[in-house]
Amino acid sequence: RERLHSAHHDGGWPRRGSATASGEGRVIDGNGKLRIAMWSGPRNISTALMRAWGNRPDTQVCDEPLYAHYLAVTGLEHPGRDEVLASQPRDWRRVVERLTGPVPGGKRIFYQKHMAHHLLPSIDRGWLDGLMHAFLIRDPREMLLSLERVIAAPTLRDTGLPQQVEIFERVRSGGGRTPPVVDARDVLRDPERMLRLLCRAVGVEFLPSMLHWPAGPRPTDGVWARHWYHNVERSTGFMPYEPREQPLPRRLSALHRECLGYYRELAGQRLGRED
Repeated sequence: RERLHSAHHDGGWPRRGSATASGEGRVIDGNGKLRIAMWSGPRNISTALMRAWGNRPDTQVCDEPLYAHYLAVTGLEHPGRDEVLASQPRDWRRVVERLTGPVPGGKRIFYQKHMAHHLLPSIDRGWLDGLMHAFLIRDPREMLLSLERVIAAPTLRDTGLPQQVEIFERVRSGGGRTPPVVDARDVLRDPERMLRLLCRAVGVEFLPSMLHWPAGPRPTDGVWARHWYHNVERSTGFMPYEPREQPLPRRLSALHRECLGYYRELAGQRLGRED
């Protein structure tokens, strides 16, 4: 895979532990529709989790809807950049209209797979209050070992962890409820248990169809799928967890220490942690 460059625009993220005002709002609208925003960082199982939700008959999924805006603002050269920019609105306001508007296909659930680092500081946060939020995290050491293979010099912003914590604290401080967090390792070790817990947390029935899906591409996949989704397209379910044993390079040590604080804040709230 092509190695990418990091985004070096000014951050503007709140420091770890700071909260922003507001909350989760009314997440089920007057028509009984539920919009779930699943916030992940890179190099995670976010696409496999999208497959699980996409295999529900009552759910419509969308794939990284803020990606074109992110590329347009940062100027980053990602594989298929021109295709991505042509496939989605570059104006985040138009994206938000879709995410908060009628659910495509008339489905009851609208599952939105988001990369947390796509939520740039210039994007207004008010629209978040009408969504149900959930978070997918991964051990920072394993994530960084994978991330460095595709980003030349990753930064904290590239991990999505500060953005995940920002949204998490916004939801918790505004509505008083703790939004669900799932760890990729837990999901891969016991997919049914973790999906049952996640479904319960967002108020929907677990369906066994979430555990297995047909191989192949989906029309709901982003146009970047041909660059990134080879393994997922071959999959028919969640792959078993395989720990990454190699040591972390010293050049990533400082970044790893930064990531750990954010990760531990979220991991301390993850579903199933009491077991």
